[in-house]
Amino acid sequence: MTMAFARRQALGLLASSSLVAATPAIAAPAIAAKKAGPLYKDATAPIDLRVRDLLGRMTLEEKVGQIIALWATKADIMDGLTFSPAKASKAYPASFGQITRPSDKRGAPDGSQQAGGVGARWRTPADTVAFITAIQKWAIEETRLGIPVLFHEESLHGYMATEATSFPMAIGLAGSFDRQLMHDIQSVTAREVRARGVHLALSPVVDIARDPRWGRIEETFGEDPYLCGEMGVAAVLGLQGESKQIGPDKVMATLKHMTGHGQPQSGQNIAPASISERELRENFFPPFREVVRRTGIAAVMPSYNEIDGVPSHQNKWLLGDILRGEWHFDGAVVSDYGAVHELDTIHHVQSDPEASARAALRAGVDCELPDGLTYRTLVSQVRAGKVPVEAVDMAVRRMLTLKFRAGLFENPWPRQDYATLTGNAEARALALKAAHKSIALLKNDGTLPLTAGAQQRVAVIGPNAAVARLGGYSSIPRQEVSLLEGIEAKLKGKAQVVHAQGVFITQSEDRSADEVLLADPAKNRALIAQAVEVANSADVIILAIGDTEQTSREGFAKNHLGDRTSLDLLGEQNDLFVAMKATGKPVIVCAINGRPPSYPTVVEGANALLECWYPGQEGGTAMADILFGDVNPGAKLPVSVARDEGQIPIFYNRKPSASRGYLFAENTPLFPFGYGLSYTRFEFGQPRLSAPRIGIGGQVTVEVDVRNVGDRAGDEVVQLYVHDQVASVTRPIKQLKGFERITLAPGESRTVRLPLGPDAFALWNLDMDEVVEPGLFDIMVGPDSENLQTVTLEIL
Repeated sequence: MTMAFARRQALGLLASSSLVAATPAIAAPAIAAKKAGPLYKDATAPIDLRVRDLLGRMTLEEKVGQIIALWATKADIMDGLTFSPAKASKAYPASFGQITRPSDKRGAPDGSQQAGGVGARWRTPADTVAFITAIQKWAIEETRLGIPVLFHEESLHGYMATEATSFPMAIGLAGSFDRQLMHDIQSVTAREVRARGVHLALSPVVDIARDPRWGRIEETFGEDPYLCGEMGVAAVLGLQGESKQIGPDKVMATLKHMTGHGQPQSGQNIAPASISERELRENFFPPFREVVRRTGIAAVMPSYNEIDGVPSHQNKWLLGDILRGEWHFDGAVVSDYGAVHELDTIHHVQSDPEASARAALRAGVDCELPDGLTYRTLVSQVRAGKVPVEAVDMAVRRMLTLKFRAGLFENPWPRQDYATLTGNAEARALALKAAHKSIALLKNDGTLPLTAGAQQRVAVIGPNAAVARLGGYSSIPRQEVSLLEGIEAKLKGKAQVVHAQGVFITQSEDRSADEVLLADPAKNRALIAQAVEVANSADVIILAIGDTEQTSREGFAKNHLGDRTSLDLLGEQNDLFVAMKATGKPVIVCAINGRPPSYPTVVEGANALLECWYPGQEGGTAMADILFGDVNPGAKLPVSVARDEGQIPIFYNRKPSASRGYLFAENTPLFPFGYGLSYTRFEFGQPRLSAPRIGIGGQVTVEVDVRNVGDRAGDEVVQLYVHDQVASVTRPIKQLKGFERITLAPGESRTVRLPLGPDAFALWNLDMDEVVEPGLFDIMVGPDSENLQTVTLEIL
């Protein structure tokens, strides 16, 4: 990370990546800024005046239309897959505000009813652009006020649409501990989303995740509030840019999911989060607050779960007092899909859809996604005196402000050169770089790195060897490289590569399928026998195991589950590993997954172990580069890895009383937070403070010398932790408060300087005030959360 980047990031001002050049708008029907016309069409007028002028011209039906969206209801405006202006005018004479996922075929006769996944049967890029263009032309030319439509898409780890770039899954990107990389990835994602005419992205996710049984852990940046906040800030600045009004290659970002989503009861999606206010303020709120404080974040999405008996979508304290009150958020609150209706159908805190709409609107939810099914009742409810029109006006005002900030009234059109801006060579190179930086080396007895050509035959075995696993919220990129393909390309002309399936994990590879069935054990035992024959003929075994997009995913319905009770490898994968080990050949494990598995058998027996997560479309090339030493791994774990699910929740920043121990079992994690090895070795000096004592509002700089004492260049992540020795309320044994990823040549040393301000020492006291208390603080620096050297700071 450059010093210039660090300064801009600290201020919440980050320039666009050099990969994303400023791009001119396409030649399209212009919306001219004519001062003689309505004020809201005057591009030179202040946004608040434009919003006020437009709102004053709108009928009640037009207002409510702006706070609904169309997804399954896209059927109302389509003939087959084609937009129908006549059907749209008949079904929505007052227009509509938003379209959900224009890249999918939902609403078409052959469109899937699944949320995400390959089952959605995507539109082609050309079809998407044509669909968006036709809708905008209708909205501008054939509706009374000519208000452009807002389109939104998913972009968790790249634009979820065909031919777009698929980057490593979020949890892997967090393991890079690289803010600049995150910014660059999101900048490319923004460019690809915007090129097709979409202005709002539902990303990033900054939920802290403390339960690996939860299938959505792959969508998060891990367990630590500081890391989640830093990655979230970098992501939003990459997507949106520096200001609240986005540029031509940027999109509005949506911060998800507020809050408590990542520690649900029993690890089950949308289950209650039994979290106190103090715990919320100390751990779950900080990533959201940092993004709101340091960026111009456009939208926030509440979470599905409840806290203290109140679902987030009707929680006035959460969305009003905290988000808009304490943090001064002035953007839009958009619902999670179906969450407003679930106030009635799942939470049973409202009696019917109409009551659910009233509760969500009253709490401050400005737009109902994906179809606005309950908000469509607001016209009749206002007329019946059940809802004050002022409440609708407030929501409409915020959604219109979003559209003006997005520049929709000036240029709502897709770009003519969208195809050259999507999945191109620059984006593919960045996807490869991201995969390199996201893969963590967790064990190595010296077997790695391999030398290409040193072995005559290399066996690539396992259920994840010949498939490129992209993870959830993925579409179909222009290219994808499996581990087997990556190794074959690496060893072409140098060694023979042999392959065996080993086992299947599930019976199907359709990640959008509702039912998940494990593979037949008898057939797997036969496959293991075949794999042993292949392995016996080879000099080294590379074993690709882990999860599939079916076995760890978002459980969005009772018939579409994704959470688990066991964290060990599914099916006969442990049996496969034991059989490979029994051959006597070196076994190198590539774990490809979205959740941190608890696999003690593999960890104990493997000669080397790489945590690859879901490494994106270029993952096969990246894994091969690391296996054969062309790239030195440097990622760290953004989560603690449990030995057994009985330890859950297990996280490094625990309270002092939380880890007395167990009978008959280890108490420590399988791998600690922040852990990761390298093909070289680093030595840390004793940390130094710029001052031994500071005032309660003061700052201190921590310095540490890091030296590469190995024989190859490599990356190290310098991690800084803080511990308050004695406080008025219990404090964690350590908290991450700074990090920097550095690259050092053999023999090179560097002094890393990490600043600490009042935020690093603050706590919520007995009166629930955020304060810095005088006392002694341990300042700890090292390569992970366990191997640390300490110096003491006094705060007066």
